Amino acid sequence: MRRILTLIISAFQLFLVCPQQTKAETKFEITDRPHEIRIGWGDQLFETLVWHNPTAFVRTLPETYRKTYHENHRYTQHLWLEYQKRHNYWFAYGAMVDLSGVLWDEVTRNGNASEIARTPACHFYNIVCMPTIRFTYYHHPYVNLYSGFGAGLCINGGTETNLRGHHTDFGWAAYICILGVSANYDRWCWSFDLGGLYAMRDLNTIFMASSRIISLGLGVRF
Repeated sequence: MRRILTLIISAFQLFLVCPQQTKAETKFEITDRPHEIRIGWGDQLFETLVWHNPTAFVRTLPETYRKTYHENHRYTQHLWLEYQKRHNYWFAYGAMVDLSGVLWDEVTRNGNASEIARTPACHFYNIVCMPTIRFTYYHHPYVNLYSGFGAGLCINGGTETNLRGHHTDFGWAAYICILGVSANYDRWCWSFDLGGLYAMRDLNTIFMASSRIISLGLGVRF
């Protein structure tokens, strides 16, 4: 009976010690590789809904009638690069650059919807640069859960001009990561972020709203 009791006590002590060792090892891995660089892809759902091909053409007016349509839209999707440095076990800071654009053809048609002229490769682009922060609230050697936020500058340009006749415009931008999940393997990590990217000059000039809802990334830690 005494031996059985001794084994139970020893097993209970081992149960208490093992989580502490695992936690210490996890913290060591985090602080040992504080730098992280990620490159990734994000969706353009907002752009797809706002800038899309016409659903109907004017077909009941004289041939002398002219109207210009935006057709054949192409979407680059979001390409982004981010650097983060861990300050401690739950807080990290860094910076991100995001690139996206939309291309289309401007097509002039008459009242019968026949094509009169076409200007291909019209486009606009958005370049977003911002500092970012991240809050990691669950650590595991193989999985991390986090949220993040960023705010900075959006540069919008392209073939069109704004009300002042300029091809380039500037505004503020913000990115919110509601939930992020990273799968870790040695120095490499794969990430899935759920959030949104916003950019605007004022209430009358909105460059992006709820864009990049989903982001997929591949990163390295060193």
